[in-house]
Amino acid sequence: MIHHISIAVHNPLHVSQVLAEILQGQSIPFPYHPGSYVALALDTHGTMVELHPYGTALFPGEATNEPGHLQQYSEATSYSANHTAISVPISIDQIRAIADREQWRMALCRRGDSYFDIIELWLENQLLIELLPPELIDRYLTFMEPQSLLAVAQAL
Repeated sequence: MIHHISIAVHNPLHVSQVLAEILQGQSIPFPYHPGSYVALALDTHGTMVELHPYGTALFPGEATNEPGHLQQYSEATSYSANHTAISVPISIDQIRAIADREQWRMALCRRGDSYFDIIELWLENQLLIELLPPELIDRYLTFMEPQSLLAVAQAL
């Protein structure tokens, strides 16, 4: 189970507020890094998304017992392979309305020939998050059951 993810965006406050709306939760400042915010789902799993200013990276600590730390860097690309899939409590139509309002790309996509459907929402039109609203989650979870995954893997 993924409890939280951290991503870098151009406008952390705004993206955090939009994600909090999608998660039906709350946006708060990230306490240890000025300019960063957290979108909280306020669910029983502790689900949250950390939003850091674009150009922020996580670097390992120097000593073996020193935690990693966030730091700004200057060499950055607009796109990343990082993405996540999140179950959300709002409908496809609600997500579409938010995407339209924000002018962010949103697409309802089929994965595989008939594996499952998922919504691609591109935060700031650069960073992909995959959303699973109530209309889509059952098929996704059925596909992700161990026996189903093994059957697909054997067919490849």
